[in-house]
Amino acid sequence: MHVMVEFFYKKFNELTTAELHDIFALRAEVFVVEQDCVYQDIDGKDQASIHVLGAEEGKLIAYSRILERGLSYKEHNAIGRIVVSEAFRSRKIGHELVAFSIEATKKIYPKTTIKISAQAHLKFFYEEHKFQIDGQPYLEDGIPHVGMVLLER
Repeated sequence: MHVMVEFFYKKFNELTTAELHDIFALRAEVFVVEQDCVYQDIDGKDQASIHVLGAEEGKLIAYSRILERGLSYKEHNAIGRIVVSEAFRSRKIGHELVAFSIEATKKIYPKTTIKISAQAHLKFFYEEHKFQIDGQPYLEDGIPHVGMVLLER
């Protein structure tokens, strides 16, 4: 039996140094090491972002960040750096993370649309959450991506 994942969000300056360490460690574990992608993860947007953390028994296992309109996209808020530790992916935590991130974004920034830059192979995953493709596929850090916008519910 698994313990439930606790999801919560914080502004950058509310994060503890331990939480910040764990966020960067998880992002590097998946985006740099697992996906073998050398890129600049720390991009100057973290300070202005809202950070969504998913923890189980005190261990960070899922994460995303919410970016206000204008930080990534001129017309949309964004959810980015959506990640679940590999050891926990079989439990559908990614779906919980995306659902929580959408609801948090709507609560923090009502009456705005949400856009993501999705890895192309995850298109169907995000379509389950009512995202639809917006524009042509593109390469980001050598990985095929597609822009997707959340349909209003």
